[in-house]
Amino acid sequence: MHVVGTAGHVDHGKSALVEALTGTHPDRWLEERERGMTLDLGFAHLVLDGGELEAGIVDVPGHERFLRNMIAGAAGMELLLLVVAANEGVMPQTREHLAILQYLNVAKTIVVVSKIDLVGASDRAAALAAIASELEGTIAQDAPLVAVSVVTNEGLPELRDLIAQTLRAMPARARDAPAYLPVDRVFTIPGAGTIVTGTLMQGTIATGETLSLYPGAPVRVRGLHVFGAPRERASGGSRVALNLAGVGRDDAARGSVVAGSQFAASTRFDVRVLPYGPESARFRRRTPVRAHIGAAEIQGTLVLPRERLGSGPWKAQLLLRDPTVAFPGLRFVLRNLSPNVLLGGGEILALESAPGAVSEREVRGASARAVAGVLRARSGEALEPGVVANAANLRADRTVAILEALAERGDAIAVQRPPAYVDGAAANALLARALDVLENAERDEPWSLGATSLALARALGVSEPLLMRILAAFAAQGRISHRAGYYATAGHRPRLSAGQHRLFEQIVSVDGDRPLLPAGFAEVASAVASSGVPGASKAFDTLLARGALVKVGNDLYRDTQIAEIRAKVEAFVREGGAMTAAQFRDLIGTSRKFAVPLLEWLDGRGFTVRDGDRRVLRR
Repeated sequence: MHVVGTAGHVDHGKSALVEALTGTHPDRWLEERERGMTLDLGFAHLVLDGGELEAGIVDVPGHERFLRNMIAGAAGMELLLLVVAANEGVMPQTREHLAILQYLNVAKTIVVVSKIDLVGASDRAAALAAIASELEGTIAQDAPLVAVSVVTNEGLPELRDLIAQTLRAMPARARDAPAYLPVDRVFTIPGAGTIVTGTLMQGTIATGETLSLYPGAPVRVRGLHVFGAPRERASGGSRVALNLAGVGRDDAARGSVVAGSQFAASTRFDVRVLPYGPESARFRRRTPVRAHIGAAEIQGTLVLPRERLGSGPWKAQLLLRDPTVAFPGLRFVLRNLSPNVLLGGGEILALESAPGAVSEREVRGASARAVAGVLRARSGEALEPGVVANAANLRADRTVAILEALAERGDAIAVQRPPAYVDGAAANALLARALDVLENAERDEPWSLGATSLALARALGVSEPLLMRILAAFAAQGRISHRAGYYATAGHRPRLSAGQHRLFEQIVSVDGDRPLLPAGFAEVASAVASSGVPGASKAFDTLLARGALVKVGNDLYRDTQIAEIRAKVEAFVREGGAMTAAQFRDLIGTSRKFAVPLLEWLDGRGFTVRDGDRRVLRR
């Protein structure tokens, strides 16, 4: 059995979609229904293929103020239904949810393009293409898109079929492992007592069984329900409600764990951490964090090694203020204490040291030589651990441990999407060749951002997908730069020539009487193409990619103009509370022709929010 989760921006129709799929509205509170906004976790029972296939749906809040509730429900998700409204596209909360979910257990994603009935037939293809483009670089990249309408039922049969097909292909949860159920909801029923619910992450639970309520004491399972129906036994992946004997309402809370008695609560875990790129600078040797483990949020400290390579992943220690239980491989999310932003996430290795770790002697042993030999023999490929295990005739768990040890020594390179390994010598040789190509290009054209993966792959004569995976690993170590889709040497900073400087000063000039008036993008592009200035086109691309020039609709602004416009808007709205389109037009001294695209651009980047005919600042 598996758990399906919804995520996405507030008011994009997650709850309505769940009701259309299951017949159950997931919002449990009256306030949620009155406000039309999910505030806490909602649950529903999904039945497919005439009852042959079942799944639980967890509907998480879309509003940023309820992010803590969202993470508590996301821990058990395996199949993500990312809901994006066709008439609005990918929004800030959509990206925030995806950033969080990349660190959890989501194995597959389906992008549900909701409210398709609000988009004209001629605009649908463009809307879907725009959504797919904006999801590049996330866990939803290349995920199937299904356009639906809960009003007309369009696309819902196709979505049900795709969900069923995806669930059937998913591997079962580990049933032979000890039971582990993070509690995400607690309530009482008169005459029955305390009920706890959650997603059974692994193992099985049976009626009458004695487990432990962590942090706490042994408990007996008086009764067990799955999707509201009584059962004698539940297996991993089920949404479970347990009636616990001898447990008071205050003895359990969201964040408690019902698990096998062989677990031991701890405040210290060895972990592997991958920082969230935009916030990686916040990490210090000892970083205060909010750790989201299972359904719990616990404050603690992440202790990093004194020497760490690049931007991760790093092996570290997670020290918690309050004890909890976890198992090796359990995924978690880290957020900053203040401001409460995403820092990254990772997985539990062990309570003290990673089980199955490989000693230095073993790295030099016969098994390690066999693994290294497989990588060397197929040095032009990225090999997944299972492939290496079969080729080396080793158990999968020992193969993984050896590969990790080889990677720490530099004899192998770990790559992602999916996780795999490349021979270290071959990967380093490829990096050296790539840097040589880039150094020559940067010497000839210092104004260029670098080279694309396609250009590099052609120059080196290698597969572009493999090259991208290898260079991503080296970029994480800081040995090559990757920004705005271009690769460059680590120290490269684009520099315009004197002629290029003069050209852009002339064609993107500032009117002294109307300093916030933009230039026409098409006119500037035409002037660049016909200028005869060497490298002008690549220099133009560089200025756009670095934000020195900003394209808004059909217009082109300098970054200084955009900064001044934002400052004026912020000061005006903070003083008056809101701003109309006419007020904005007068504020920046321009016409409606330029004001409307600018307002939409500010809305699209989350700087302002439209409220009827007015704009307010986004919180």
